[in-house]
Amino acid sequence: MASVHESLYFNPMMTNGVVHANVFGIKDWVTPYKIAVLVLLNEMSRTGEGAVSLMERRRLNQLLLPLLQGPDITLSKLYKLIEESCPQLANSVQIRIKLMAEGELKDMEQFFDDLSDSFSGTEPEVHKTSVVGLFLRHMILAYSKLSFSQVFKLYTALQQYFQNGEKKTVEDADMELTSRDEGERKMEKEELDVSVREEEVSCSGPLSQKQAEFFLSQQASLLKNDETKALTPASLQKELNNLLKFNPDFAEAHYLSYLNNLRVQDVFSSTHSLLHYFDRLILTGAESKSNGEEGYGRSLRYAALNLAALHCRFGHYQQAELALQEAIRIAQESNDHSWLYVLGQKRSDSYVLLEHSVKKAVHFGLPRAFAGKTANKLMDALKDSDLLHWKHSLSELIDISIAQKTAIWRLYGRSTMALQQAQMLLSMNSLEAVNAGVQQNNTESFAVALCHLAELHAEQGCFAAASEVLKHLKERFPPNSQHAQLWMLCDQKIQFDRAMNDGKYHLADSLVTGITALNSIEGVYRKAVVLQAQNQMSEAHKLLQKLLVHCQKLKNTEMVISVLLSVAELYWRSSSPTIALPMLLQALALSKEYRLQYLASETVLNLAFAQLILGIPEQALSLLHMAIEPILADGAILDKGRAMFLVAKCQVASAASYDQPKKAEALEAAIENLNEAKNYFAKVDCKERIRDVVYFQARLYHTLGKTQERNRCAMLFRQLHQELPSHGVPLINHL
Repeated sequence: MASVHESLYFNPMMTNGVVHANVFGIKDWVTPYKIAVLVLLNEMSRTGEGAVSLMERRRLNQLLLPLLQGPDITLSKLYKLIEESCPQLANSVQIRIKLMAEGELKDMEQFFDDLSDSFSGTEPEVHKTSVVGLFLRHMILAYSKLSFSQVFKLYTALQQYFQNGEKKTVEDADMELTSRDEGERKMEKEELDVSVREEEVSCSGPLSQKQAEFFLSQQASLLKNDETKALTPASLQKELNNLLKFNPDFAEAHYLSYLNNLRVQDVFSSTHSLLHYFDRLILTGAESKSNGEEGYGRSLRYAALNLAALHCRFGHYQQAELALQEAIRIAQESNDHSWLYVLGQKRSDSYVLLEHSVKKAVHFGLPRAFAGKTANKLMDALKDSDLLHWKHSLSELIDISIAQKTAIWRLYGRSTMALQQAQMLLSMNSLEAVNAGVQQNNTESFAVALCHLAELHAEQGCFAAASEVLKHLKERFPPNSQHAQLWMLCDQKIQFDRAMNDGKYHLADSLVTGITALNSIEGVYRKAVVLQAQNQMSEAHKLLQKLLVHCQKLKNTEMVISVLLSVAELYWRSSSPTIALPMLLQALALSKEYRLQYLASETVLNLAFAQLILGIPEQALSLLHMAIEPILADGAILDKGRAMFLVAKCQVASAASYDQPKKAEALEAAIENLNEAKNYFAKVDCKERIRDVVYFQARLYHTLGKTQERNRCAMLFRQLHQELPSHGVPLINHL
């Protein structure tokens, strides 16, 4: 069938088998599908107003535009679409096409002759300048240019098109009559779907200019806003390859191929398509015509910027920096400094480049959270850029800015503010008009915001809510979509934390592989955490030391602080708290320098625990007063429980020197704090820490002479101790 189409279209871009650059020499050509659409239009004009209801005519009018702009579809599918809008008209169209296909060639000739009558008279049925009128005129003109042999091939193709449609209609009817068993019905339906897709591909020839432009704009919009409704990567690439076979210099097709290859993380093919796009854009002169003399330089500048963004996305920062330097050299002619801060967020050794080449970026208020800016200065900078975004209705940049604020507040340890920003982004209505039936904005910003929401709910022990958010993420961003790795990593991390809380270290260890595949640094860190929990101290220490050197080289400050805290914990669990102190002080200095308030509070918590081990509980309590407020206000439930447990330990240790009445009062206060800590641990199902708490409570109740309460805690401890593994680590050495 494809060979019939290729010979039928008498394509001016083909001469002796050679494809010329002047593509789309004609706007439209006649195909059997378009003849069927012409029959539909003719029947609509012949049908009186009383025969078709107002709602049916409205549905038909809504159906016309996608039929005129979209690619060719099978006749059976066309019948189905018309029948859904107006069953009476579908029957008339089917009879009319059948008479034409089973008749003679002169019937098709007469049909096209009668089309011209639509424009005659003082009140014509169709206006010449309307969408339908332009389509009719293009078809009449294209048909009149066909030679007799081409008209005969068109009629033969129409007959084949009709026969395929009738065959499919009969198959549909037979399937409905013969499918009795539910399992057989499902199997036959799947086979039918495959055959329909194959037939649609076989009946679709090269697209006209309007069809190609509509197809590309529709798929690009779907990839940006709702990837689930776009064609699969393989299907879309097949259609693009077919389009480029007839038009290799179609620049927009190369760019859509670039976006499609990004979905599957194919760095070679995406780079190849991106370079082809800008080559064609410059060669065709489209950019120069629209932008004057600066068009050529503008294309080169944005080609380098896109190439830098591509390399930056795949983690090739050295190549990205080279491409960015090339863009800077070209951009100096037009003083365009608007994009040059992005690489600095990825590589901290780009400060020299940023300071010397991007002074205007600082003037525009572009944020740099990695530089240790205070929250108020950073938010002021974001506010200035947001004003420009709102002024020009740049909805995508507004979404990115809000997602950045969500991440920044979490970085600073303000979970309430992060939650507010994430909710704001999700509740916002997009400022752009949503096309092609797109009902949601499936961009990276929304994926990031939803992942933050899931993690924030999991931190507060709301695992059911986090599971619902992840379920929505999986539906909104399927596994084969380009942003799926965001929720995959989020899901793996939440499962890992739950397994560690539950004492299922073997399950947590099995999740490390998936985390490492998505984020190697995070995976190595969590592997060390598992080894530490399994009391394999030497292996955990070796892994953490390697990771510390690597993160210091990359200047990954947040992970450096986390590794330092883990190394310090290794030392005091090995009864070497004095060695842990320098590590904790280094972590505290980094937290203060980069304004990471929550990590600073956690470091102070660890310092207080080290002082408790060293035998100075009073000093530990004074330190706790500095750190506990941010943790109780914005911390995770687990950290709140750890803080209250540590307060109780310090109170008990300090009460050793008190007289009896004051000591009893201090122990009662410690028991209250232990109850609060136990409630926190119960919310995240952390049985190991609940075991430690009830053990401590039993000892305190025994000291106070409360036998009944002691026995209750002792029984609960025994149940948990039998259920959970024990690694022989003293309870006092657990934070």
